[in-house]
Amino acid sequence: MAIANNTYDAVIVGAGGAGLRAALQLANAGNKVALISKVFPTRSHTVSAQGGITVALGNSHEDDWRWHMYDTVKGSDYIGDQDAIEYMCQQGPSAVYELDHMGLPFSRTEEGKIYQRPFGGQSLNFGGEQAARTAAAADRTGHALLHTLYQANLKAGTEVFSEWYSLDLVTNDEGRICGVTALCIETGEIVCFSGRTTIFATGGAGRIFKSTTNAFINTGDGLGMALRAGLPIQDIEMWQFHPTGIYDAGPLITEGCRGEGGYLINADGERFMERYAPNAKDLASRDVVSRAMTKEILAGKGVGPKKDHLLLKLDHLGADLLHKRLPGILDLAETFAHVDGTKEPLPVIPTAHYMMGGIPTNYHGQVIKTDAQGQDHIVEGFYAVGECACVSVHGGNRLGGNSLLDLVVFGRAAGQHIEEALKKGIEIPEVTDTNIEQSLQRINRWENTSKGESPAEIREEMKEVMQNHFGVFRTGDFMAEGLKKINDLRERLKSAALTDNSKVFNTQRIECLELDNLMAVAEATAVAANFRTESRGAHSREDYPDRDDENWLVHSLYFPETETMGTREVNRQPHTVEPFEPKVRTY
Repeated sequence: MAIANNTYDAVIVGAGGAGLRAALQLANAGNKVALISKVFPTRSHTVSAQGGITVALGNSHEDDWRWHMYDTVKGSDYIGDQDAIEYMCQQGPSAVYELDHMGLPFSRTEEGKIYQRPFGGQSLNFGGEQAARTAAAADRTGHALLHTLYQANLKAGTEVFSEWYSLDLVTNDEGRICGVTALCIETGEIVCFSGRTTIFATGGAGRIFKSTTNAFINTGDGLGMALRAGLPIQDIEMWQFHPTGIYDAGPLITEGCRGEGGYLINADGERFMERYAPNAKDLASRDVVSRAMTKEILAGKGVGPKKDHLLLKLDHLGADLLHKRLPGILDLAETFAHVDGTKEPLPVIPTAHYMMGGIPTNYHGQVIKTDAQGQDHIVEGFYAVGECACVSVHGGNRLGGNSLLDLVVFGRAAGQHIEEALKKGIEIPEVTDTNIEQSLQRINRWENTSKGESPAEIREEMKEVMQNHFGVFRTGDFMAEGLKKINDLRERLKSAALTDNSKVFNTQRIECLELDNLMAVAEATAVAANFRTESRGAHSREDYPDRDDENWLVHSLYFPETETMGTREVNRQPHTVEPFEPKVRTY
């Protein structure tokens, strides 16, 4: 099939915060940039980041980026790379002030400074009292960020391909990544986007779980494409469950609610977090709060007819404060829980939220491939930023507010690195029709399979398996059983059928292609979770309840070509401060 081949200086897949920030950097420098997004950019999942962007501005009290770095290293349970965490915390203030000057409508203090609220896991002076470090635009910070960056990209001349779905990486005869093939959802047309450089900013894959705060679009497309290209995935067993998803429906209730003074209660009306985290209480790290909530429910202290959820109390804060600081949360509570948050508590449950693992990169966003001998190699011309990347600043557990910071700091860093590389001169790699045809094998398989099992049924079974076998608490035997089920589902998927071959807005075709990616991420997660025989961060094993720094202070690597696991050293050598040594995490 002969298809058009458009060439660019940079091809960026994904138009959330990270993709938009990288695109802006490159377009402002005069480069020709293609930004491919399967939804309209301001509908990207960054829109659901509510509470804020954590950064040491010092607007509420004296602050220091080194204190923020300490909290992030500790929050990661010590498998975050300290050179990358140092870079993020150091660069954070300048990246946030850039957004402020672009027009991001931050909430303000009485002196007119950017308002900062308390968030979980944030401390003063290396583990001292609670810090108010999270810069916020009410409870719609991600929404404000997306609109600000999208408008800036329109001004800079970025070419936006909205509602285009990327199919697979295009690799030439030399093995160099040259861009992607993509499908126009509106018309069914397929085009090759060739680039001097390719950036993935495709977000997470929370839809592998049944209960998730993630949008329907979070299907791990970047990871699926990378895995099919033979690239290893790092720390994919690390999935964060956010303590407060709305019970039964899943939408996120920001940690900012607890930052403003809200707190969790059980069926007895007890503020139970005081027992689990005497100092930080409801603002302990997310993995700590999620496990405490699950323990309360397992102990029979849940609320409701099934005793299967807990309550978040906000009404004591008063209607005026709630309408000023948390207006979006009141809307969500009314829409999805049918509760007036100014008068009664919200029903909440830990819900799959964030993928700490992803495509391994350095802090310039360059993708790293580790060979069988354990040697790292830069994948020429290929970058990853945002949730699909594993830099790794989040390690075993991400602190609240650090995801938006990750997006803008590393989106900008990748843009800056590529900007310099393009100035030195990168040739457009040669791509043949055969190279392009190889990247279309997967869509051709779906187009030519009209009889077989329903993909929708396979997808629902996969979500059930991941939720039940790879949730907040894990055990080896139960995960091994889950892995077998995932393998069986993957085999069944090979002969599942696309029953609608129409071209225009064919959502079944997109769902089939997304399911390939979800299944690839589910498989990698299951193998990696079985592999790591310890508890660390979000990975909590009942059969190995302790953290094991002697054997497991390493990144895990899933190798797709052999479906085997390996490890990679954690970078514990920051450039300007002494390393933070592992110690027991207490809050």
